[in-house]
Amino acid sequence: MTADVSARRRRDIIDALRRGAVPGNGLDVLAVGLDRFTAATDDDLDRAAEGGSVFKAVRGEYGAGKTFFTRWLAERAKRRGFAAAEVQISETETPLHRMETVYRRLVEHLSTEQFPPSALRAVLDGWIFALEEDVLGSGAATEDDAEGLDKAVGELLERRLADISRSTPAFAAALRGYRTANSAGDQPTADGLAAWLGGQPHVAAATRRYAAVKGDLDHFGALSFLQGLLTVLRDSGHPGMLLVLDEVETLQRVRSDTRDKALNALRQLVDEVYSGRFPGLFLVITGTPAFYDGQQGIQRLAPLAQRLATDFGSDPRWDNPRATQIRLAGFTPDTLVELGDKVTRLYADAYANPRVAQVVDTAYIADLATAVTGKLGGQVGIAPRVFLKKLVADVLDRVEQFSDFDPRRDYALTVRGDELTDVERNATTADDIQLPM
Repeated sequence: MTADVSARRRRDIIDALRRGAVPGNGLDVLAVGLDRFTAATDDDLDRAAEGGSVFKAVRGEYGAGKTFFTRWLAERAKRRGFAAAEVQISETETPLHRMETVYRRLVEHLSTEQFPPSALRAVLDGWIFALEEDVLGSGAATEDDAEGLDKAVGELLERRLADISRSTPAFAAALRGYRTANSAGDQPTADGLAAWLGGQPHVAAATRRYAAVKGDLDHFGALSFLQGLLTVLRDSGHPGMLLVLDEVETLQRVRSDTRDKALNALRQLVDEVYSGRFPGLFLVITGTPAFYDGQQGIQRLAPLAQRLATDFGSDPRWDNPRATQIRLAGFTPDTLVELGDKVTRLYADAYANPRVAQVVDTAYIADLATAVTGKLGGQVGIAPRVFLKKLVADVLDRVEQFSDFDPRRDYALTVRGDELTDVERNATTADDIQLPM
């Protein structure tokens, strides 16, 4: 199963798990229980690629795998040519009611299958290259005629920018300026205009004058800039973009006036997606059930609650993956062991050490999963992060490095208070954890 994963990606996945983090790539080899969502999400990606727009709300308790799910989805999207961005919603750094900040973070985290964050410059350069290729392909100019090629590209650029110019004239003007600066070899100006297109504040006045644009991006302009970015992505060969707004439940902990503005901004964004303003956009938000169902979250704004309303039965097996809200049921003891088996095989392949999988067999993985879950008050749902960290850093690393290490004999599970998150710590009792002295 891990044969298609490169050695470097295997090591990257293992290193992330060793740190207690969700890997940034290679998630297909770790996915457990996500098959039920594959057909519906692929249909949604197809719809976005054909010029539609999609909105999904992912719900799950802590440890249910919301971040894993969205990154798994991002990998699938990027394999189809999409761009992707994950934005962590935060009261101080990325408040949802300030869309200009959300847009800036989006651009900072924008990636494609070929380019890591931020991929904006690569996308802009790919857009210009695509314009030149289209001109050459049409026979309107030749490579030998530099002046004619430049003129023909400029004319094509204006036709492509017609729609953007109507909705976001400043975005179109900055694109023109960016191309002109690039053609003239003026890299400082091109860098500044790329930053301005990415929503960065405090771009030099001289750079803005070069493209005849003014001021910094505001809340309402950010939605128009998102529209322009989607057009550029489409023209440069990317059929759309997956945008994930993660940890939206943090809105429950902010001041009531700020929360109300953020919820209204989310309602506006959802409505714009449904209206077709953002062709090619696949928007995903994540949150806990309390955020979707509680009075300090979605239910605080009735119009938004109506748009996200989804009927969930008592048995997750019958959940509709095509619904606006989808539920991640979280781990069970069996799926936790299945995940541990996958990680162990991946580790053995990454370090070319078959002894690892022989010593750390399914029976031992089950014992370790039971022990970790017991330390966390028997709550399987919040155990995966700690379980995987212990499995990799405390067990697999030692088995691989020390030929006489036997985890059944030489390892006793301990869980330190300083390695737990607040949610994990709250699940334990004072006797369950060792505190550093």
